[in-house]
Amino acid sequence: MKTDVLIVGAGPAGIFTALELLRQGSKKKITIVEKGAAIENRHCPKVKTGRCMNCKPYCHITTGFSGAGAFSDGKLSLSYEVGGQLPELIGETYAQQMIDYTDRIYLDFGADTHVEGLNQDEEIKKIRLRAIRAGLKLVDCPIRHLGTEKAQILYGEIENYLIAHGVEILFGYNCVNLLLDGAKCVGVAVEKNGQEQEMRAEHTVVATGRRGADWLEKLCEEHGIAHQPGTVDIGVRVEVRNEVMETVNRVLYESKLVGYPKPFKDKVRTFCQNPGGFVSQENYDNNLAVVNGHSYKELKTDNTNLSILCSHNFTQPFNQPIAYAQKVGELTNMLGSGHILVQRFGDILDGKRTWQKELARANVRPTLTDAVAGDITAAMPYRAMTNIIHFMQAMDEVVPGFAGPETLLYSPELKFYSNRIKMNRELQTNIEGLHCLGDSSGWTRGLMMASVMGVIMGQQLAKEGN
Repeated sequence: MKTDVLIVGAGPAGIFTALELLRQGSKKKITIVEKGAAIENRHCPKVKTGRCMNCKPYCHITTGFSGAGAFSDGKLSLSYEVGGQLPELIGETYAQQMIDYTDRIYLDFGADTHVEGLNQDEEIKKIRLRAIRAGLKLVDCPIRHLGTEKAQILYGEIENYLIAHGVEILFGYNCVNLLLDGAKCVGVAVEKNGQEQEMRAEHTVVATGRRGADWLEKLCEEHGIAHQPGTVDIGVRVEVRNEVMETVNRVLYESKLVGYPKPFKDKVRTFCQNPGGFVSQENYDNNLAVVNGHSYKELKTDNTNLSILCSHNFTQPFNQPIAYAQKVGELTNMLGSGHILVQRFGDILDGKRTWQKELARANVRPTLTDAVAGDITAAMPYRAMTNIIHFMQAMDEVVPGFAGPETLLYSPELKFYSNRIKMNRELQTNIEGLHCLGDSSGWTRGLMMASVMGVIMGQQLAKEGN
């Protein structure tokens, strides 16, 4: 099978590469291979069963057209300061220009025109002042919230548009390796139903998302793809009553706070805040269960959840950051008998585990109903746990009540990013014809910046002519 542009992975980076090629009038033959299903065929059985069924061969929450974006809370961060290190590669001004450009594409496909976090200058100043006093930095970032249910509709429109305009999307195909001819990538080997075949292309774009980071890391070692050590984020998902977060939710929708708490002074940050949202579970191929969160535009709960993540940067001789984070997750899963663990913050400070009966009579009721009460400190590394405790206590000065005794902490929350692929501003790696995009490349984090990287890739490929 031959094509001009072969895209591995139908997440935001991959689909926006194809979308921008079309928008630029390219006549190149575009093929996308995706391990999962079309968006209309992605269904999580937990809606009916009330508990995670650990679906095989993959989790529908993370795999399929639009990747994890379809079932996320669908937040588009509209500032270059949020979403990874891509601005370091392409420049901050250009990054912001491309965010604005990509945002207009989302609007064309039906994104909500309302932007959260604007026109509240005086109240934002008050929140920032409290953050400064607590030793934290408030990052200004307007948010366009799609909502979990609306995101699925929007990405469905994009899927239909791509197919209607001649993009070939092959679902159920698992990419197993790259095909190289010397120092040039000439395609990939894929597998479906036990049958392996080769797909050849002039340009191969690998955009396998956070889920494919471990796989891409192995390919880097096997094929000599230039890269540098990456970062992994280890942390927890925090859940409080909406009343605690009321002002921040109204003024900012998502409070992006960064700190470097003593004694280690590692970077710790908030991420993915979901007012009135739900804590959720995702499963990876190695049976690893991790916690996440999402929020709908219409359906709301009494709680707000967000993650607190500690960034871990490793140096020589260690070069397996993803494996390290996986071990932390596996140990936590072991304690929860395969389930997500949840513990009250007050119990952590008191040095005791949380019991299920204590959750049942508390003000904060878990929205992840099949989470198991226990002791997350028995699995969380001391350094990460210390960072989390001190950061939450600083957060309590910004949002009084955040570090209350009934605040819930779910574990493990892990963000895997590939070792960062070395490439130039045109997104070309040291392997001719090979491009690596999105979260799996180690350069982006989140929907918007991954989409931006896809748009840039589409424009670069379109320049080459048809």
